[in-house]
Amino acid sequence: MYIKRTGEVTVADLCKELSITSMAVRRHIAGLQKDGLVDSRIVRQSRGRPTYHYKLTEKAEGLFPTGFQNLAVDLLDVVFEQSGHQGVMDLLSRRNEKMAERFQVRVANKGIKERVAEVAKIFSENGYMTEWETLPDGNFIIFQRHCAVHDLALKYRQLCVLEPQLMENLLGVKVTRQQYILKNDPVCGYLVPNIESEQSEAAQI
Repeated sequence: MYIKRTGEVTVADLCKELSITSMAVRRHIAGLQKDGLVDSRIVRQSRGRPTYHYKLTEKAEGLFPTGFQNLAVDLLDVVFEQSGHQGVMDLLSRRNEKMAERFQVRVANKGIKERVAEVAKIFSENGYMTEWETLPDGNFIIFQRHCAVHDLALKYRQLCVLEPQLMENLLGVKVTRQQYILKNDPVCGYLVPNIESEQSEAAQI
């Protein structure tokens, strides 16, 4: 879970997090690599010896909650066979609308910061391991460290188009995807503008 949350780790990181020896960490990592669950890369330092950085492989995604993805793939395959890509998009769009309606009550009458926190909570409840931060410029970033529909999205990228749209419906602002798990980034990261800050600045001009 720690590797998943962090993206990449070193032996020293794991020793500190797990409070075990480096020998024990290396033994565990060797087992994970043997099972095809962890990859490594060498990072050269300006001084001293290079270090190994470890991250989870796509195979490791199966260790995290994914819901009924096999069933979902089969159902979307049937829709695709009958109606093509547009049929898949129409079906997923209707699902998006229903989700927006269901969760709207949780973000209603809240400020943008509260909405960001609530949206992150909603996605976490649905298996996305989501966190958020306030950036130095006052805007926000939402991180998804696990994709709950990873295997499904590999085949039907329409899900990746609709995901930020759902966020926009709940937040009431335009969001921008800046990182993307399916492009080998460690997270999906979404930039959320702080419209309240922008409005306040505009009022002072």
